[in-house]
Amino acid sequence: QVQLAESGGGLVQPGGSLRLSCAASGFTVTNYVMSWYRQVPGMEREFVANIASTSGITMYADSVKGRFTISRENDKNTVYLQMNSLKPEDTAVYYCKLRLSGGTIYWGQGTQVTVSS
Repeated sequence: QVQLAESGGGLVQPGGSLRLSCAASGFTVTNYVMSWYRQVPGMEREFVANIASTSGITMYADSVKGRFTISRENDKNTVYLQMNSLKPEDTAVYYCKLRLSGGTIYWGQGTQVTVSS
């Protein structure tokens, strides 16, 4: 059974850092593209970053490029999102996403990130 469990969110001051984790079970993260999205109430969920399966090539939204880093730890079957130089506009619920080759999509429950002084 596929499960995604995000953690690591919280309250941080502008300019601070957080590392989000997405612990996966029921599949191997290196076999699929893994993504992070975020959502603000009343807005559509938006892409933040992803990491390719075999190559590990990463992609980022322009709004986070140079500040966020996506990575994975194969032994722990976990994907991370290191967020540095956080801004108030980064405040959102952050979700981990798995998309299978057949098109089925799985989401985690999300973790709240609040950037405020």
